[in-house]
Amino acid sequence: MKNIIGANARHLSTAAPVAAKFLTVDGESDGQRLDNFLMRHLKGVPKTHVYRIIRSGEVRINKGRVSADSRVRAGDVVRVPPLRLPQRPAADTMPDAPAREFPTLIDDEALLAVNKPAGVAVHGGSGVSFGVIEQLRRARPQARFLELVHRLDRETSGILLVAKKRSALTALQDQFRHRETGKTYLALVLGAWPDSRKVIDTPLRKFLLPAAGGQDGERRVCTTRRDDPEGMKAVSLVRVARRIPHPLGEMTLLEVTIKTGRTHQIRVHLASEGHPIAGDEKYGDFERNKALQKAGLRRMFLHAWRLRFTHPVTGESVSLEQPPEEALQRFLESSRAS
Repeated sequence: MKNIIGANARHLSTAAPVAAKFLTVDGESDGQRLDNFLMRHLKGVPKTHVYRIIRSGEVRINKGRVSADSRVRAGDVVRVPPLRLPQRPAADTMPDAPAREFPTLIDDEALLAVNKPAGVAVHGGSGVSFGVIEQLRRARPQARFLELVHRLDRETSGILLVAKKRSALTALQDQFRHRETGKTYLALVLGAWPDSRKVIDTPLRKFLLPAAGGQDGERRVCTTRRDDPEGMKAVSLVRVARRIPHPLGEMTLLEVTIKTGRTHQIRVHLASEGHPIAGDEKYGDFERNKALQKAGLRRMFLHAWRLRFTHPVTGESVSLEQPPEEALQRFLESSRAS
């Protein structure tokens, strides 16, 4: 590879760009996310550039446009645009991740389940230097294989699965894809959620905000029509867990089980019903969020609470539960006292 799209010209070799490259996906990479597949093959290319060439449509799978979270399949042909590596490290090359372990719920030969704190990304990229997976790899240099099974938003806390074997990764991702897992979140929303509203079956669509200051526009998600060709099916099941009276207005603690794993699914689904998640800085009520911060809620109240799946090696049913962090529980208790 001899080229990086978007790198500063003064850092680049004067050699002519090489032609586009075509990578055939092997069996070991079957089911892997496109961004991870590319990072493994494009050594030395900053992650920001990998995401940029995907967003621009220059990366194709079997000649079709794709997104970073698309899954590659054995036999797929991935087109990579002409790239040129910088002669010296580019300014935006990601720094090394510091080693870090996270509280564990499971740690065996096939998988690792950790409690991800709010404010920590699951992986580096798109302006984030590093995340949980990079820190775990640095903390466990002896581990031959560590890959994320699924994602959580940066501001969402809770249960996150990491595979230690390619076979475990494929098996677990198949369970998620075929809706054979149970993923339930706790979400505190503004207002009185109606008991009768139990299913949200509304397609979602990704879009980018207008670019500013030479930076790519921020990724967002919105609800869309069922006949939208770019719409993605999204289903959330909602149950009222507790009603929370509060001087700043009534709130409702919800248990939300997702049947599909779309980007920002719970946040957008709940906001589209007129009940945004408390503390959500992208889809929430910004004035209420400021008041809630003063009242002690300094993060988005969305927590990956329960996870059920079949163990990829033993075949046993696994049910995990991680209570919300202390700050969220304190806010609930103080709200009830108020």
